Amino acid sequence: MATTYGFLSTHPPTHCGLATFNAALVAALTAGGGSGGVVRVTTGGDEGPPGPGVAHTWPAHDPSGWRDAADALNGYDIAVIQHEYGIYPGADGADVLRLMRRLRVPSIVVLHTVLSRPTPRQKSVLEQVVGAAGAVVTMTGTAHDRLVVGYDVNPAKISAIPHGAADHTGTPVTRGSRPHLLTWGLLGPGKGIEWAIRALPHLSRLDPVYTVAGRTHPKVLQRHGESYRAGLHQLGAELGVAHAVDYRSHYLDDAALGALIRSADVVVLPYDSVEQVTSGVLIEAVAAGVPVVATAFPHAVELLTDGPGLLVPHRNPRALATAVRKVLTRPALYRNDEAAATLRWPAVAARYEALAEGLLTGAARPAPAPA
Repeated sequence: MATTYGFLSTHPPTHCGLATFNAALVAALTAGGGSGGVVRVTTGGDEGPPGPGVAHTWPAHDPSGWRDAADALNGYDIAVIQHEYGIYPGADGADVLRLMRRLRVPSIVVLHTVLSRPTPRQKSVLEQVVGAAGAVVTMTGTAHDRLVVGYDVNPAKISAIPHGAADHTGTPVTRGSRPHLLTWGLLGPGKGIEWAIRALPHLSRLDPVYTVAGRTHPKVLQRHGESYRAGLHQLGAELGVAHAVDYRSHYLDDAALGALIRSADVVVLPYDSVEQVTSGVLIEAVAAGVPVVATAFPHAVELLTDGPGLLVPHRNPRALATAVRKVLTRPALYRNDEAAATLRWPAVAARYEALAEGLLTGAARPAPAPA
């Protein structure tokens, strides 16, 4: 009998990175005839009705919703829990602990954030989550090491398994007459798009077009409207590069996103964060074989050092422009097709399946790294 998986997470049509990741993991783990269902966590606001595959909804405003959510997950062989502090009720999302203690089936917890300087309560919550889990997944070695060194946890429970990425390598490559720079994902302060726009005047001889694809993050939109996007438009006009920036705020399905990624000469990730240990956009770009120029946030340092791209200091448009110029003039230096294959969803799902099998047979151990 194939293993059945119950997934606890935000989930489409909710627009957030966690929901997107969970949907992709669901698809990958059920692709070979397996089955599963989603216990969708809603955090308030207009998140839309549940889509296909959602077996139960846990509304964040329901103080006892964790009970029914746990009971729904108990109907599967394995519970796969996405962990982020901001999605569960309770102080620092502590109600997920109540749910985990009610589970009668083994659980795999996927950690999307491991803080280097947590508050005492954040540290306590995460340590208890790891303690209650059957197995724990971080998506980078950086997060793994940060968890083992900085928290009181059992290292034997912890595996580092990459984020996972779609395989866009079969998508035809359509190149324009100008170099194409690309950033995509939900927009908001911290994405650092302004630093890429400030780099464009330093690239005037190359005459690139810079595509910024993605809607404004729903939480940013709710609190601040489109002020961030409007500020980017204004900055481009002030610098005389507005004509070089192509904003695409409409939804892109997998095929359209794949075509857009493959059309890029360089993916630019000018993020402000110095804490970010996981970036799905970074993984997608590397897996698609497109060179990356990124600020030195932890995941980028891990993946790009001596690899498929270049690192630049934060908030330094001149350094960013220099790196982009290097990649555009010598792109073959910044490819690693062998590493890219290990980041795609079939390889990633196989490691989750091995982890689940170990839990079910009582032989759980960190999922083996790919050969």
